[in-house]
Amino acid sequence: MRSPNPFLVLPYESAFERLGEDYADPVAAAEFPQHMLRFRNDDLLPQMGLDPAAVSDDNFIAAFGQFQERQPPRDLLAMRYHGYQFGDYNSRLGDGRGFLYGQLRGQDGELYDLGTKGSGITPYSRGGDGRLTLKGGVREVLAAEALHTLGVRTSRCLSLIETGEPLWRGDEPSPTRSSVMVRFSRSHIRFGTFERLHFLGRKDLTQTLLDHVIEYYYPHLQEQDDRYIRFYTELVQRVAELTAQWMSVGFCHAVLNTDNMAITGESFDYGPYAFITQYDPQFTAAYFDHYGRYCYGNQPSACLWNLQMLQVPLKGLIDSFEMEAALTQFEAHYLAAYRQRMLRRLGFEESPEISAEVSDRLLRLTLRLLWESKVSYHDFFGSLRQQFSPQWRQGVQHIFSEALDPALQPLALSGNKSGEPSGDKSSELSDDPANAQQTLVVAAFEEWRQFYHQILMSLPEAETEAIAHRLAQHNPTTVLIRPEIEAVWEAITTDNDWQPFYGLVDRLRNAVVKP
Repeated sequence: MRSPNPFLVLPYESAFERLGEDYADPVAAAEFPQHMLRFRNDDLLPQMGLDPAAVSDDNFIAAFGQFQERQPPRDLLAMRYHGYQFGDYNSRLGDGRGFLYGQLRGQDGELYDLGTKGSGITPYSRGGDGRLTLKGGVREVLAAEALHTLGVRTSRCLSLIETGEPLWRGDEPSPTRSSVMVRFSRSHIRFGTFERLHFLGRKDLTQTLLDHVIEYYYPHLQEQDDRYIRFYTELVQRVAELTAQWMSVGFCHAVLNTDNMAITGESFDYGPYAFITQYDPQFTAAYFDHYGRYCYGNQPSACLWNLQMLQVPLKGLIDSFEMEAALTQFEAHYLAAYRQRMLRRLGFEESPEISAEVSDRLLRLTLRLLWESKVSYHDFFGSLRQQFSPQWRQGVQHIFSEALDPALQPLALSGNKSGEPSGDKSSELSDDPANAQQTLVVAAFEEWRQFYHQILMSLPEAETEAIAHRLAQHNPTTVLIRPEIEAVWEAITTDNDWQPFYGLVDRLRNAVVKP
């Protein structure tokens, strides 16, 4: 007897569906002419209670390409929401090319969503075709796997299936190839889900949704009399920490509208994202973000603003002054998380020897060096991982003694072998106006490595091995910069060669040493 498709008989729950018809619409999946499984995330299957060896490619296609009916049958739900898009309120949103496929308990006991992208037209498609380009699907798979490896709280892709339809897009050479993707995340409830209910004047539905969110995603608050403000306070902290995670790894989400902000404080929905190449707070990933609203350096303020806008639909349930007080803690949460993550990228942990004051000075010197030198953001940390050795304790001259990058080559080869500050060298360079920038770079480099050496010497020699291990844990050997993505896509479009894609996924997953 043929075994049933394991995806079709999982113990799906109806948590969101039980909220009723005011929150979503039943929809049908599109029928596609072809189904070619391009990516299956076997890493997620054990979390779903499945053995990867017992799940075939045909199982993926039947469930997440052909959308065969589950047992017992369940609705596919296009979720309703609004949102602020680049600062302007839009009431014409909702799942326009996806739906909530189902919810199930992970092996950790938490509730997870399976949500689609590119699965067809819904009532919220606004004249669109409800499809996802294959390149868009490839990019989202790569972003999610890269961020997950780097310790960012993120959704991940369960599957990507090419569907054989030609699509026309203004931002890709067209016709381009099509796909349908399934995303695995904690929740697809967004800030904009609450904003829609306020727009409709439905405080009753807002309270029902808030109770639902607390029950399933903040259950430790459920018995608290003041659970509503505790929820908002914790959400502020989660979002602040998420933003610090993006900033520390050099990730620019690009479209931080409130409909792209999950109520669980999880990162999801990766469109025109990019990892920075150089430290540049003004770097903007989306070509249509003409004023840089969501540039790399604006991400903390953008998320803060989104949290402030969320107060509007919550005001009928939570005291405004209490929410404002909670929001004032955003900066402290963000700075603490950013400091911790960046300190680890530099090999250290806060300790009696490394106070918050020492950490902050080291971070200021690091960012100054990155800014002045224009050295590759990722090469700097990668070289720190590769070149660090116990010898660095013996003298400043050993720190980055090899050329780090063309922009920093004068530093490594400056001839300063004494370990003393190279003030004279900077003076010589500053006499020539043409070398003014190099003067700043040399000064920044020398001050940075003097202070780095000072920290090293304040720690026991036995800590050296732990520093090397942290550097390997937090500084990846492979970073998802645009040339990496384009090289993969070129192989797919030119020769339908998927090996570079699979190879890149493997390298991203193994880019850091696991804890």
